[in-house]
Amino acid sequence: MCRFCWILVAVLLVATGTLVGKFIILGEAQLAADGRTAIILEPAERDLILAEMRVFLGSVQGILISANSDDMQTVVEAAGKSGMPPPGQVPDALVGKLPLSFKTLGFDTHKRFDQLALDAEQLGDKAHTLEQLGELMNNCIACHAQYRLETVTAAGESVTRFGSARLAENTVAYPSNYRNRPKNSPSNSHTIRK
Repeated sequence: MCRFCWILVAVLLVATGTLVGKFIILGEAQLAADGRTAIILEPAERDLILAEMRVFLGSVQGILISANSDDMQTVVEAAGKSGMPPPGQVPDALVGKLPLSFKTLGFDTHKRFDQLALDAEQLGDKAHTLEQLGELMNNCIACHAQYRLETVTAAGESVTRFGSARLAENTVAYPSNYRNRPKNSPSNSHTIRK
């Protein structure tokens, strides 16, 4: 009887380990053709994540405009919009599909917005706020460099929403000296194609 119990415990541990690996660490992801990790989602799940990214972008804009105007209270409000969401706001099924590294990066980004809001409120230091924002933006860059969101069709096939063909259609071409241009110079030399 004891031997049966140990075998049962071993089987349960393997099953639990497999589930933990699948739903907490790996998620619904696969290697994409462009070398990034493709996270496979339902269309509504993808829309939820993209909506959250648009809130991030709105917060970044609000922080920049408000800090430039020395309006630190509005910086606090803008950053607060992208802080840690209340528990249960993101569906568990979606959380289970996200790779652990994506979740870690996302939680860190929310925490950085919270810290930026707290520091802006307590310190009121515009330079410190902009430095924090620059560091926070590294998370955005890392996320977009490492991941892409794909949806599944009714047939269960993965559909790339922003593949290389679509990317080529929506190109933003900046001049080679764009980053090094003087701050007050016009940037009319860039083109945007849609």
